[in-house]
Amino acid sequence: MPDPDRDDWTTPRTEVDYETQALERTSYVTAIVHLYRGEVARANAWRMRLDQTTNWAIFVTASALGFAFNNKEASHFSLQFANVLLFFLLTFEARRFRFFDVWRARIRKIESNFFGPILRRDLASPEDEWALQVATDLDQPHFHVTRLQAMRSRLVRNYLPIFGVVFVAWLIKLDIHPVPTTSPRELYDRCAVGTVPSWVTLGLVGGFYVLLLAILLFGRARKRLPGMDNWDIGEIVKEERL
Repeated sequence: MPDPDRDDWTTPRTEVDYETQALERTSYVTAIVHLYRGEVARANAWRMRLDQTTNWAIFVTASALGFAFNNKEASHFSLQFANVLLFFLLTFEARRFRFFDVWRARIRKIESNFFGPILRRDLASPEDEWALQVATDLDQPHFHVTRLQAMRSRLVRNYLPIFGVVFVAWLIKLDIHPVPTTSPRELYDRCAVGTVPSWVTLGLVGGFYVLLLAILLFGRARKRLPGMDNWDIGEIVKEERL
């Protein structure tokens, strides 16, 4: 028994050296399972934020339609103002989607290289260094999609039908309010907003929908060469952005 009167007496401690000690398979599997559960929880939290932003967009659209059609004297440009708000929500949701995709990418990497082989009873993972990629991303997280790709993804999935509804409603508003039009010339004249001539209004509206078309065309995911990954195409995720 150690002598408590000795000056060099210390309490023995048992330490685990994770750098040199071999990692047991059960410990490895347990660590992966807990990591997976944590990533799923964070992905679900960001997914709920995505749904919340989409609900805001639907509310804005419903409010704009109600305002425009409940009052015959309301300007048709109120619907185009709604498009401005919707585009702001689109950019906001695209930002949230980029964060969601950080966790989703890790989840898919673990599912395809860890759980997939186990379920197939083939313990050879499709990717040799998948665990290193996940570990590196845990150390320095990167966005896996660009801003433009994120905007296109949310536009195709949710906002394209919403913008389409607003556009059709705008045409109907021009045609029937305050009374139905009788000629294409009258429809053109109604495009004017106050002192702003019709051609300026049509140019702004056309430019907006050309912008949406450009996002659809140029926001496609880049084709990857064999052996390449898209885990480092975006900037580093900083703590203050979370």
